Amino acid sequence: MKIVPGVAALETRAPRAVAIGNFDGVHLGHQALLRGARERAARYGGEATVLTFVPHPARLFAPEKAPALVMSLERRLELFAEAGMDLAIVEPFTRAFAAIEAEAFVRDVLARDVGARDVVVGYDFSFGRARTGNPDRLRALGAALGIGVEVVAPVAIAGVACSSTKIRALVAEGRAVDAAAYLGRPFELEGRVVRGAGRGRAIGFPTANLAPDGELLPRLGIYAARARVLDGPLAGERRKAALSVGRNPTFVPGGAAAPITVEAYLLDFDGDLYDLRVRLEIGERLRDEQRFASVEDLVAQIAADVARVKALVW
Repeated sequence: MKIVPGVAALETRAPRAVAIGNFDGVHLGHQALLRGARERAARYGGEATVLTFVPHPARLFAPEKAPALVMSLERRLELFAEAGMDLAIVEPFTRAFAAIEAEAFVRDVLARDVGARDVVVGYDFSFGRARTGNPDRLRALGAALGIGVEVVAPVAIAGVACSSTKIRALVAEGRAVDAAAYLGRPFELEGRVVRGAGRGRAIGFPTANLAPDGELLPRLGIYAARARVLDGPLAGERRKAALSVGRNPTFVPGGAAAPITVEAYLLDFDGDLYDLRVRLEIGERLRDEQRFASVEDLVAQIAADVARVKALVW
């Protein structure tokens, strides 16, 4: 998949079927948009294209209310490629771009600059200055310019529409398994392994301390997880893991002021993961984190957590 840093960087106006959106999470609803663009492009040998934006519009207009992103841009792009897209346009979302009138967005950006022959959007899509454009207006403007428009209906799970907002809420509650139903794959934490305090190794459970790329963390607690090493000599290694997302209350004072760490103990693994990238697929929430009266009590509980993870079939 080719990636270009904005519409201005496009070198050709090849006929394109374009899925448009922020795509944070690339959940089942987003995947329906990508599939629609891919199917339309296949009809005439065009480029299956995704037009996405950075930063999230809320970061521009209301940064204090901006949601924690489900995943990094880099992971979004990987998933676009896995979905079979030919081209990803990563458009900088600036005040100037946001000020483009709805008609000009369709005429100048989509038709003239992108070369869109088809456009695929969600049922709640809005565009143009002050978000005055909606799917009905897009259909009308597209028809005048010879652009086909497909509006994808909500994709629902148990009657609830897939949305990044719903996924964020579930993850924040610690319900990563429920979030996976909307994502179409497990909720993930991904990042580079950094050096920690070394306490895990000292008590017999060495952990990989992850610096997550994304912003969204699950509710603090202990989880079952699956770990996959993404690079280096151990690339491809997969293990079950006992995951702690928390503040290490047994060792670190400060309560809610203490930093949150993401630490995974990989079962049946003995290797050096420092500076390597690891992806953690989050499963069942096992328990709250807690402060133990002694290190011995903590070690006993970790052993019980590991036994539960080992017994899980998922």
